[in-house]
Amino acid sequence: MCGIAGLVVAPGQPAPDPALGHRMNAVIHHRGPDEGGLHHDDRALLGMRRLSIIDVDGGHQPMHAADGQVCIVFNGEIYNYRELRAGLEHDGHSFESQSDTEVIVQGYLRDGVAIFDRLDGMFAVAIWDRRTQELVLARDRFGEKPLYYTHDERRLLFGSELKTLLQSPDCPRDLDDDALRAYLAYGYVPCPHSVFAGVRKLPPAHYLRYRDGRASLHCYWRPSLGPKTTLGEDEAAEQLEELLDRAVASRLVSDVPFGAFLSGGLDSSTVVALMARHMDRPVKTFTIGFKEEAYSELDDARQVARHLGTDHHELVVEPDAVDLLHKLVWHFDEPFADSSAVPTFLVSELARQHVKMVLTGDGGDEMFGGYDRYLRLLKLERLGGLRAPGAALLKFAGGIAPNPHGERLSRVGERLRLPFDERYLSGVAVMRADTAHELRPQAGGARHFHLPALDQPDSHLGAGNEPLDRAVAIDLQSYLPDDILVKLDRMAMAASLEGRSPFLQPDLAQFALSLPTHYRVRGGRGKHLLRAVAEKWLPPRAIRKPKQGFAIPLADWFRGPLRTLAADTFASQAFRERGLMRPQAAQSLLHDHLERNIDRGEALWQSLCLELWARRFLDDPATAVDGGAACS
Repeated sequence: MCGIAGLVVAPGQPAPDPALGHRMNAVIHHRGPDEGGLHHDDRALLGMRRLSIIDVDGGHQPMHAADGQVCIVFNGEIYNYRELRAGLEHDGHSFESQSDTEVIVQGYLRDGVAIFDRLDGMFAVAIWDRRTQELVLARDRFGEKPLYYTHDERRLLFGSELKTLLQSPDCPRDLDDDALRAYLAYGYVPCPHSVFAGVRKLPPAHYLRYRDGRASLHCYWRPSLGPKTTLGEDEAAEQLEELLDRAVASRLVSDVPFGAFLSGGLDSSTVVALMARHMDRPVKTFTIGFKEEAYSELDDARQVARHLGTDHHELVVEPDAVDLLHKLVWHFDEPFADSSAVPTFLVSELARQHVKMVLTGDGGDEMFGGYDRYLRLLKLERLGGLRAPGAALLKFAGGIAPNPHGERLSRVGERLRLPFDERYLSGVAVMRADTAHELRPQAGGARHFHLPALDQPDSHLGAGNEPLDRAVAIDLQSYLPDDILVKLDRMAMAASLEGRSPFLQPDLAQFALSLPTHYRVRGGRGKHLLRAVAEKWLPPRAIRKPKQGFAIPLADWFRGPLRTLAADTFASQAFRERGLMRPQAAQSLLHDHLERNIDRGEALWQSLCLELWARRFLDDPATAVDGGAACS
């Protein structure tokens, strides 16, 4: 796991300044504290910070081909690198290290950009090819590893984190209004947008070529949600067990100590159970909890840990909420309001005291229909044949029913009138449209719930007509890469920890997506087939445990440690003059919350994260250069 950054200039432009490369490297030191490197020539800067996991003594980057004409920097891990290496050696390629980085270099020399589709792993790659005077950027299938870029006819800047690009004084800094609108709806900025209009995120499963001042974007892989498997349930369960086992085993390749996050839920517990099958020593597992019992999964994790005989580590935390929030703002680079980032960061810090890499259960909900919102959507879609009369009836009922039931019925009626993507996304949004409009008038409008990413011509994922597939297709394009995987990458990397997600192994993921709805959702619960397979490894409580997710006591925090910070922020002159949100609306949210009229914790968290981000990255650009040292 590493961080990469760089610059390539078009022909005729001044040579890149190595000092810029050193600044870009320094600002992501937390992503790779073990070592750093920089390639510099008359057209290119390629830098990296390394967290050494495989071939600790070798595998140094930037890495060059034998003739020095091809240079690579690479962030991630390739799990099938040994198989790929054997094929390359058979074809006459020789190797000087044991690293997966060199496999990508040799694969590129043999196959060109076709090598990316052969990689099973998580990666963000930059290859400078002096033979063709071309820069190639690539990102893994599901977007586990981030990659930002900005370009024009003079140069292209790229980096693992947005703050690397901000080291260049000519990096665009005009805000993207679509990105801010989406942020208020969903709590994150969706790909390919970034918070700055002139900076983009490379989409998952894409590569980019930059040559002679021009860039072209290409998709090398698409997940498919059809056709559906014809296997019987017992046969499907047998195949699923084999694929799960293989995915976990492939992610145990490491030259450093490793472990796993364990919440006691189905996904992380399944991963730990399979790890235990392949290890000759107890799996190191890590769990954190809060003193508020409703937000703690310690008991569930303990039971699974005892059942599997793990070397279990847990911690009840009482974090400094203000200090922690400032750290999160720094590490995310963009406005990001998924509050489960807090426990993710804390458990990453705990794990890093013992190991350098962990396996996680991320991706299981998308692949196996585990989110509660999928269940709510399926209930809503059963009214599909009665959409127009159903919407009218619910609107009428909402007008006569007492609040809050009346409001809820009216909102369901409104959703029934929307096209499918907006109907689904309106149930996913973390901030209601009317609240977003009160805070920021530009956030309203008919397309409020539409993700900008869905406007891309290559946005379809081959989904069939089943509502669950259509919802999963949207999540694979947006929620998974732009929220779940961003949270894991930034929070783990903030602690200099690598996180691996077995559920995103391509063969396993594709098989899971081929399962018909009734293999994924049955009896009002998701993950039906996964539960059936995991029963042989896990205690009954882990199988039956309802979806909980990482949560924090936001409501209490805004009546306690975050109260003063929020009040002072929303009353400040800087907040008023910036104009990103209406001060009166933000103050009203806080007042309602403090008076216990309604829980406004999530909306307050979003609002505060946005303003603190603006102070850090807009008001004082110098802190975007060197401010991370205190927070890493």
